[in-house]
Amino acid sequence: MRDFYKILEIDRDASSSDIKKAYRKMAKKYHPDLHPDDEEAEKNFKEVNLAYEVLSDDQKRKTYDLYGEEGLNNSFSGGGGSGFGGFGDIFDDIFDIFGGGFGSNYSSGSVNPKAPKQGANIRYDLQLEFREAVFGTEKKIHIRRQENCSSCGGTGAQEGSHVERCETCGGSGQVRKRTQSAFGQFVQVVTCEDCHGTGEIIEEACHHCKGTGREMVNRTLEIKIPPGIYDQAVISVGGEGHEGVYGGQPGDVYVYIHVKEDEIFHREGSDLYLRMPISYTDAVLGGTVKIPTLEKLVDYDIPPGTEGGRVLRLEGQGVPHLRGKGRGDLYFTVDIIIPKEVDEEQRKILELLRESSKGQEEKEHKGFFEKIKNLFD
Repeated sequence: MRDFYKILEIDRDASSSDIKKAYRKMAKKYHPDLHPDDEEAEKNFKEVNLAYEVLSDDQKRKTYDLYGEEGLNNSFSGGGGSGFGGFGDIFDDIFDIFGGGFGSNYSSGSVNPKAPKQGANIRYDLQLEFREAVFGTEKKIHIRRQENCSSCGGTGAQEGSHVERCETCGGSGQVRKRTQSAFGQFVQVVTCEDCHGTGEIIEEACHHCKGTGREMVNRTLEIKIPPGIYDQAVISVGGEGHEGVYGGQPGDVYVYIHVKEDEIFHREGSDLYLRMPISYTDAVLGGTVKIPTLEKLVDYDIPPGTEGGRVLRLEGQGVPHLRGKGRGDLYFTVDIIIPKEVDEEQRKILELLRESSKGQEEKEHKGFFEKIKNLFD
């Protein structure tokens, strides 16, 4: 018997949040897209989904904890309480807990094996250069998706081979299995072993797809990246995922965007930030400096007396707004360049400057230390 808790690698007292986290982890581990043509991974993926379907539903989980997997698909047979012996009171309690009994939730009715089923979605991770994300671009991506077999058209039968309705299940793809337990007789609906749930017996399987009716195909898609796309954004491409089964709708492709960092610019939303080094003289006297933007160098007048760390703005030189018109702004932080070495002439000039500004510096220092003194008085 399968243990759904072990399949998801969780404890039996796991919370709903723990169950969801475990499911995401295990589903990613065994996802068919990561393990193409791996039957074992596909089997594990199906078991993970089944385990999550049961344990994420409070009602199904209680049923499973009481009776195991067998109890999930069973409906009680017999009328008037026959076959339950002295367990009538117990079943009355169970019916109160589950709101009318198992039969209302786990129907024994057959399911059409040829019912349309939607194809699965595909995830694709796309890395962009910084400027590609800012200005937009077009990219070709290569995916592998499941499609109906090109040889048999999805029937699973070799051309000219005879296909008959399965006599075991009568074409339903399911059979009823009766089991006896301490609570009486259970009727369980299970997949027919002879036709594997298809409702048909194929005389000769298709040589190309080995009777599965499906094949993995390489496809190339052209993706338009809009200007201003941001890191971790997701672009949906409808109808390009795995092909549906029995006429079902195809899945979608979800393109996850990853944007590389830039050596100069840092982006926050539609705004750009950078650190701009300027000379000591330009900071003191003011001057015109060239500021790099995404497209060109722009002249900017630095105000006299600009201090290091001051943030200045260039309006409209940021990133295009993803949804709307216009662009963000560019902000640059002033870094004052302090030369490590000076020649003799420069030293004399700096000494004169220090001497001439000594009175002003002493005044500022005095005011600063007065403030510190007041902190401790």
